[in-house]
Amino acid sequence: MAQFQIRPEFVSFDNYGTLINWQMNDTARELTAGQLDDEQFSRFTYYFSKYRYDAVLGDYLPYNTLLQNSYDRACRRFGIESTPGAGEKLGEAVASWGANDGIVEPLTSMGKNYRLVILSNADDYHLDKSVQHLGADFHAVLTAEQAQAYKPRYQAFEYMLDTLGARPEDFLHVSSHTRYDLMPAEDLGFVNKVYLDRGFDPHARAYNYHTVSSLDEVNSMLGI
Repeated sequence: MAQFQIRPEFVSFDNYGTLINWQMNDTARELTAGQLDDEQFSRFTYYFSKYRYDAVLGDYLPYNTLLQNSYDRACRRFGIESTPGAGEKLGEAVASWGANDGIVEPLTSMGKNYRLVILSNADDYHLDKSVQHLGADFHAVLTAEQAQAYKPRYQAFEYMLDTLGARPEDFLHVSSHTRYDLMPAEDLGFVNKVYLDRGFDPHARAYNYHTVSSLDEVNSMLGI
C-alpha cells in the first residue's frame, strides 16, 4: 500500500502530458503528410515516442535536437524522407500547447496552499512559454536544460533536490508517466507519488503510487 504524506513541503509536477496537453502526433502528421497511410502513421507515432524515450537516456542534447534525432530515426525505420528543421517545428509546437482540461483551477488552488514545482523534460524556452498557460504561481520551474539531463535519469531528480535543498520525502510528485517519473522517483526514495492517469504508460503498481483521474482528487487528498 502506497503511503501519503498529507503536508508535503513541495508538490512537484511533470509538465508535458501531465499539465500541458500533449499533441505531438498532430505535428508529426503534418510533417509526414502524404507519406504514410493511417495504419502506418499509428505505428510511426509509436516508434517515434519510443525513440524519444531512448534518446533521453543518453547525454543531454537540446530538446529540439533530441526531437529531430528521434524523428529522423522513426523516418528511417519507415523508409520515408525526414524533414530538415523538423525538430524546430516540433519544438515550437511543444511551446504553443495549452493546459489540459481541468488543470488551471485546481492547480491555482493548490498553489495557494503549497509550493509548486515543475520538473520538465524540455528546455527553458519551452517552459517559459508553457507555464503562461497554467495560471498558477510556481516556486520553481526546472528543466532538462538546467539539469543537463532528462528524466528518467536520476540526475534530473537530483538536480531538483539540490536546487531546492530538499529531500525526496519533502515532495508529492505528480505525473502522467510511470516510466519517465514515477519509477525513478520510487528508486530515489520519493514516498509520495501520484499517477494522473491519461493512458500514456502501462501501470507499474509495484512502484507505490496513488492513481487519480484529476487534480481535484489530488487536492482532496491534500485537504484543499
